[in-house]
Amino acid sequence: MTDAEQDQGQPLVAHLTELRDRLLRVVLAVLVCTVALMPFANTIYSFIAEPLRRYLPEGTSMIATEIASPFLTPFKLVLVSAFCMAMPVILHQIWQFVAPGMYRHEKRIAAPLLASSVILFYVGLAFAYYVVFPLVFGFFSGITPEGVNYTPDIARFLDTALKLFLAFGIAFEIPIATVLLIASGVTTADDLAKKRPYVIIGCFVFGMLLTPPDVISQALLAVPMWFLFEVGIVFGRLVKKKQAESEV
Repeated sequence: MTDAEQDQGQPLVAHLTELRDRLLRVVLAVLVCTVALMPFANTIYSFIAEPLRRYLPEGTSMIATEIASPFLTPFKLVLVSAFCMAMPVILHQIWQFVAPGMYRHEKRIAAPLLASSVILFYVGLAFAYYVVFPLVFGFFSGITPEGVNYTPDIARFLDTALKLFLAFGIAFEIPIATVLLIASGVTTADDLAKKRPYVIIGCFVFGMLLTPPDVISQALLAVPMWFLFEVGIVFGRLVKKKQAESEV
């Protein structure tokens, strides 16, 4: 191997080494959060299940139909909670990895967007828990046929809850994606505004695919997605305007 080839290979090796180190830090952060949350596994599960348990018929409770469910279900929730808890560290490591290759004006945009994405992700989770959960679980509890005991399985409930959390966490990132598309020049705010009817249809299709099969949860996901899309267009115009002013 010539000296020139070694010089060309070294940056790639350095990048791969840095990527490995940052991935290890991410894994370590998730493990630390997992260990810290494990003693509170049942408490966390009870907190997440509260919007459902309050609508259970009097004298009934949730059930576990599998032998290992009482342990594995709260443990699964702890892992997901640890990942969400470590999200700032994860995004910080991503930022530290990509920032050296960005221009100064790109960093000025990326840093606020990165912080906003974390906040919006948590807002999406809070919206799902405090607004969507009571409406959805109250609806399912209220339509139970007479003579049927409504006793949800803890594992099935967690799968539904995590699905809703994920759907709303992703949906609340729409303004960030919209601003990035506009700021990078992939599209313009006016072009996105013209595609509004297609976006609205897409929001309801997305809501249909990622929420339980009821109109309430689908609308509660689709309408905020549409609103956040409009917010993204507004902020995208502001970012593009600032970019134009800085170039003058």
